[in-house]
Amino acid sequence: MDRRARTQLALGIILILLAAWFTAQKFYPALANIIPPFAWPMWIVIAGGIILLIGLLVGAPGMAVPACIVAGIGGILYYQNATGDWASWAYMWALIPGFVGVGTVLAGILGQDFKRSVRQGLNLILISLVAFLVFAAAFGGLAILGPYKKYALAVFFLILGLWFIVRALFRFKRG
Repeated sequence: MDRRARTQLALGIILILLAAWFTAQKFYPALANIIPPFAWPMWIVIAGGIILLIGLLVGAPGMAVPACIVAGIGGILYYQNATGDWASWAYMWALIPGFVGVGTVLAGILGQDFKRSVRQGLNLILISLVAFLVFAAAFGGLAILGPYKKYALAVFFLILGLWFIVRALFRFKRG
């Protein structure tokens, strides 16, 4: 399937899901209460969705990268607005390369050099998670993990170990 066909397929699926959601709300009005009222950061998340939609409409899967950056920053601002934890920006910024990675993976899925995009995107996500954990630990932000913060170091080493195993397996198949 070529890039344009994949992009149109993704757009079609999104539009069908929206139609299903609006139809379900007509039959079950209580579904409208599932989504909480919008706080101002949600408009930033919606702007990211609009950027992605524009990219899908014009057949430019690379637009997934800026869309994920904008939506991700909106998500950070939503968390900070909801909790009042504005000081968390001291370590939350480290998630931005991960948003780029998510956008790169999404662009690959939508038709932009799949293997390379997924590999680079996953690398960025891993780097972002490592930076987030390091800075969160340095600035006392591991409390964001709640009762699971005691497992942060173990999960970090588990993810890093799995990452090296997967990379070694893929290099073995290439060689």
